[in-house]
Amino acid sequence: MKYERIRKIVLEAILDAVDQGLIKGTSGNIALRDEKDDVVAITPSGIPYKGMQLEDIAIVDLNGKWLDGRYKPSSEVPMHTAVMRARPDVKATVHTHGMFATIMAMGDEELEAITPPQCEFVPVRKVPFTMPGSDDVADKVVEALGKDGRSVLIKNHGMFCCGKDMKAAMSATVYTEEMATTAFYAKVLGTYEPMPKEGVAAMKALIAADKAV
Repeated sequence: MKYERIRKIVLEAILDAVDQGLIKGTSGNIALRDEKDDVVAITPSGIPYKGMQLEDIAIVDLNGKWLDGRYKPSSEVPMHTAVMRARPDVKATVHTHGMFATIMAMGDEELEAITPPQCEFVPVRKVPFTMPGSDDVADKVVEALGKDGRSVLIKNHGMFCCGKDMKAAMSATVYTEEMATTAFYAKVLGTYEPMPKEGVAAMKALIAADKAV
């Protein structure tokens, strides 16, 4: 089978996301770029993830052309491939419709870190609503991520995260949903108080130096 390694990583990641409740039904999609060839393994469109096989994972080129796979690739191919073209450091991308990320995407404020582990993934900027699967939303996600962003919220849609590998992209997804969840409940309780900016900067420096506990 072509590109078995990256297909296996994508399949394992999507099943993990389902198990964690980050993805429900056939919503959400995950992609991984091959280390040598300019191709991307991505989840298929409209296919239940439970019971999915390796050959069901689609292979596309960096412009989104469908190259291989039993089912057509996710309709969000433009978003995943646009980020990978713009960011050579990004090898893995995750898009989910997590409940709290979607709720917190409705406002205008960026998500802020509340706990130290969340600091690695801020700022979490907002992307205005545009039609899913369009080049427009792809362009706006690229713009919001910038040169080093790891996570963005898409209004009335969900979140998009990325990383140097699948582990990094999934970590960004998990902690962004946690950030949204803690912010939501803290605001409901009237106790919302994000970490001070100097604390966030110090934690980011520790994480970058691989010295975080």
